[in-house]
Amino acid sequence: MHKDAQARPRIALVLGDQLSRDSAALAAIDRDRDIVVMVETTGEATHVWSHRQRIALFLSAMRHHREWLRRQGYRVDYTALREACPGLAEGLTAAIDRHDAGEVVMLEAGEWRVQSALTAACAAAGVGLRVLEDRHFLVAREAFARHAKGRRQLRMEYFYREQRRHHDVLMDGDQPAGGRWNFDQDNRAALPRSGPDKLPAPPAFPPDALTREVLDEVAAGFPDHPGALEDFDWPVTPEQAELALGDFIQHRLGGFGRYQDAMWTDEPFLWHSLIATSLNLKLLDPRRALRAAEQAWRDGTAELAAVEGFIRQILGWREFMRGVYWLHMPQYASRNHFGHARPLPDWFWTGDTELRCLAEVIGQTLRYGYAHHIQRLMVLGNFAVLAELDPREVDAWFLAVYVDAVEWVQLPNTTGMALFADGGIVSSKPYIASGAYTARMSNYCQQCRFDPKLRSGDRACPITRLYWRFLDRHREALSRNPRMAQVIRNLDRWDGPTREAIVASADAYLETLRASPSHTPSARPQG
Repeated sequence: MHKDAQARPRIALVLGDQLSRDSAALAAIDRDRDIVVMVETTGEATHVWSHRQRIALFLSAMRHHREWLRRQGYRVDYTALREACPGLAEGLTAAIDRHDAGEVVMLEAGEWRVQSALTAACAAAGVGLRVLEDRHFLVAREAFARHAKGRRQLRMEYFYREQRRHHDVLMDGDQPAGGRWNFDQDNRAALPRSGPDKLPAPPAFPPDALTREVLDEVAAGFPDHPGALEDFDWPVTPEQAELALGDFIQHRLGGFGRYQDAMWTDEPFLWHSLIATSLNLKLLDPRRALRAAEQAWRDGTAELAAVEGFIRQILGWREFMRGVYWLHMPQYASRNHFGHARPLPDWFWTGDTELRCLAEVIGQTLRYGYAHHIQRLMVLGNFAVLAELDPREVDAWFLAVYVDAVEWVQLPNTTGMALFADGGIVSSKPYIASGAYTARMSNYCQQCRFDPKLRSGDRACPITRLYWRFLDRHREALSRNPRMAQVIRNLDRWDGPTREAIVASADAYLETLRASPSHTPSARPQG
């Protein structure tokens, strides 16, 4: 070993969700002397029972980034999946030893577990670790902590307004464009009964030779994992990510706002942007998306309500969720406000359920690794809360099956927004609804044997039954929430026998749920 650590090469560790070509980690090294290390690991693919498209997306994007680095003259040490590296810590330790490295430089990891393991690996190897701010994000972790300090409750709306001002996004001087900060009320329309009209197809990204190689490896190496590979069609390079953004701005942003909450059978994408994968793997800079959307409004090609709704998702929710994650981890991952403990039903991995809304969304998820925000929140999350599913199992499922899932954004969205398992850190009330919501916002119920209007009996929608059961069980606590007061008054109008019949009918449905095999992180290999 060399005695002088400064004379030894540095390692820039690039993780699978840190594929920006403008990375601070790359800027911190000497490309002629230092080494870029990238590691594919079986541990990361199996930490949760990952959808095969999710595995393929990360690996394909990583390998394309590797080729770009090499073309730029970087020295790249790349551990491929076939080398059977069990975890990122092991892969980094081996690279430190191979290169007799004196220091490791990396961006902040997107997962507390990963950062902890890598920090420990560097300490065990006796090398320094320099963790740099990830400039991809618009709000540094320290800045969010300052925003949160002294506040009794965090609310995304106030954070969002701060960021609009700070970054001068969709502003007219010191006032919000159009005189309103939030156009959410304009963006909740259901589709007409005839369904979506003149729906533009999203751009296609047929797999190239490198991606086809990855798809073959994933098919052979993970045959028992959920999800189909045949429809893999995600951007895997910054160039493709830019095309995806441009296509959305030109063809779908105009229809996105009004119908962003709508759902329709066999229409998985509607007017949604499909850029979350590109943002979360850092193939696309969020500033680029914000500028393009705002310019579309200023050019008159998209309505303000649509543009504001899109910008709020990126500058508001995305940055807010990251801030909440790092502010409250690692304790946040064990939050269980309601004490729910029911195992995940087995059909979450197959979609084989009589509830048509859940069958549609899970089937779509297994085919594409994708569902839009309302499908995740008000179909899957709503059912999970009402059926009292264990938040840890639900979190693991969401992390496993969606191609855009990275824990910093998935966990607070699931634990906080969808499940209210954090007790109100993210949202001010549980996002719950009866089957009437799904009937209003989709055509799913038209093909279902259950009736969302009925509250009890075999033909009553299980979601409606569970909704009123949930309200009955938590009446006292929910009655203190101003946003729940009206629905609790509706519950109180019913006599005892009516409420007992609803609860008994809901309990009878819950007895039919069969548990799935455990695929929670604690039961999977740690990477």
